[in-house]
Amino acid sequence: MKRWHFMAMAGLLLLGAAAAQAAQVGLIKIDGAIGPATANYVARAVDLAVAQNDECLIIQLDTPGGLLTSMQKIVEKLFEDRVPVVVFVAPSGAMATSAGCYIAMSANITAMAPGTTMGAAHVVTLGGSGSETNVDDVMKQKLEKVGVGYLATIAKHRNRNEEWARTAARESDSKTADEALDIGAIDFIAKDLPDLLQQLDGREMNRKTLRTADAQVVEMPMTPSEHLFQLFWSPEVMMLLMLVAIYGIIAEMSHPGAIFPGVAGALALILLLYMSATLPVNVAGIALILLAVALFIIDIFSPTHGVLTGGGIVAFFLGALMLFNHAPTGYHLSVSWIISATLVTTAFFVFVVSKGIRAQFKPAQTGLETMLGRTVNALSRIDAQGGRVFIEGENWNAVSEMPVEAGQPVEVTGIEGLTLKVKPKN
Repeated sequence: MKRWHFMAMAGLLLLGAAAAQAAQVGLIKIDGAIGPATANYVARAVDLAVAQNDECLIIQLDTPGGLLTSMQKIVEKLFEDRVPVVVFVAPSGAMATSAGCYIAMSANITAMAPGTTMGAAHVVTLGGSGSETNVDDVMKQKLEKVGVGYLATIAKHRNRNEEWARTAARESDSKTADEALDIGAIDFIAKDLPDLLQQLDGREMNRKTLRTADAQVVEMPMTPSEHLFQLFWSPEVMMLLMLVAIYGIIAEMSHPGAIFPGVAGALALILLLYMSATLPVNVAGIALILLAVALFIIDIFSPTHGVLTGGGIVAFFLGALMLFNHAPTGYHLSVSWIISATLVTTAFFVFVVSKGIRAQFKPAQTGLETMLGRTVNALSRIDAQGGRVFIEGENWNAVSEMPVEAGQPVEVTGIEGLTLKVKPKN
């Protein structure tokens, strides 16, 4: 009996040891602006952590902010509480500002590394023409109240400092790791990931005691499609799509029959319209860019000696500068991108489009059409019944409504089959 009792105890110990060894923690890293790809990444990671029965999911966060809609989707996913979620603002020098502050505050446990920052959660206007109208002021007030109330609700739900949450959303207040710990905005400070796991061990979350001290950390990287989506959903890509749409459509118009530029431009335009529904763009910026395109084209036909082209360069630069000036942090175009796009667009219109459009209006250089407008001498008398002229090294039949005597100059006005229509040349 004692022998069986001993074996049962040994079996239970082995099972406990195996269970301890089997403890696993999921880890994802968010580094950059919050967008649709980030929301998909977090949702997939939460589902995977639940399926793998992970002790918890750690989100290592370093973001300047991002899109309001994507942030809301992440918060809603974390509030499901299907698996304990820990947001770790790291490494040293990282930040969780704007949309990142909302995400950090919505986690079950929030920790920060030394030298990190959290806050500046003021909601900015998403889109608009940029004009300071009463309607814009009302909208800004509404967005501010929504942001303040939303972050305060998150803080209350997670038992964090609700008053500071209101201040962070209303006044863009930011806190260092030590300050955030002092006011109860975070749970603790961890030097690095191993220190984080040690401090998490034994904590109770969602009616579950965490065993993280010796847990295996399994990182969940972005899938190739999420990586592509993350790169695709950026202001730089949107600017490139706009340029491809402009270049492709204009190139097809100036070089009819090329087909490829027109197809590429149409596809880019469709993708551009799809992205503009999510990424906030300034209507005034788009209007200035379209004005620049119009000035470039008009200057091809007008003897302005480049004045309109100069105006187009200025309009394009200002339009690109204003295009994303209402976007959240992390979704602004750099000046280097704007200058490069302006120079490339100017070169495209000056050296490509102008040549193609002018070629459309040039007189024919080969074929029968080259004889139109030519002046030659009549070989014989020419009238409505017929006559002869010598042109392009050949004798041609010719007719004229007004009789022309031999040797007189005539101008070719038309061609019907093998007969030229001519008129006396005064």
